[in-house]
Amino acid sequence: MSKELSGNYWINKAAKIGSNRAFRNQQIFLEKPELTTDEFLVALYREIGMEYPKWFKMDRLSKLGMLAAELALGMPGGNLADPFGSAVVLANRHSSLDTDRKFVEQLKEIPSPAVFVYTLPNIVTGEISIRHGFKGEQAFFIDDLCPVEFMVNYVQTLFDEGNTHTCLFGWVDILGEQYNATLYSVSGVQEDSVHSIPFTSKNVYQYFDHEQGAVS
Repeated sequence: MSKELSGNYWINKAAKIGSNRAFRNQQIFLEKPELTTDEFLVALYREIGMEYPKWFKMDRLSKLGMLAAELALGMPGGNLADPFGSAVVLANRHSSLDTDRKFVEQLKEIPSPAVFVYTLPNIVTGEISIRHGFKGEQAFFIDDLCPVEFMVNYVQTLFDEGNTHTCLFGWVDILGEQYNATLYSVSGVQEDSVHSIPFTSKNVYQYFDHEQGAVS
């Protein structure tokens, strides 16, 4: 069982994308129920204002993860104070199956190397790290359900070891028209006395499961 943390670490920001809705913290950022998944991801990219052309060349798992990271972290603002203390820890259910299926279809003719390079789920952690300058721990786990208790303990261990000071962690999964990205920016510093909440499995679960992205 996961042990609850006693306010030593804080969820300072969070983001949730699913069912053609995107939330930044508790506030809805974009809602476009009439669009397809691909159309919604492009609409969200433009609403965020990323201006990152490489995004359009990524697979859909990386596109989704990048958008959620941008909502949770904000746009990169220059060099991080401690890039080697900044970690990315993600999980999902379907690995890179959404991209794998596309690659298998291409085997009937000539497969694209640009698709093949995304046939690993942890590529999204690398893309996020490049974009935001993270050079610390990177991990990607596969599970049928979001392994909240395991991941909370894992991230806590990273902090307790003393080498990690901030961590982006959560769930990024897509297969066909079904997708969900829920990310949390966690650190040992309470950045906002009003909106930061203790980093506990209960608070992580509540944001992940709540239909409207609420934490209270």
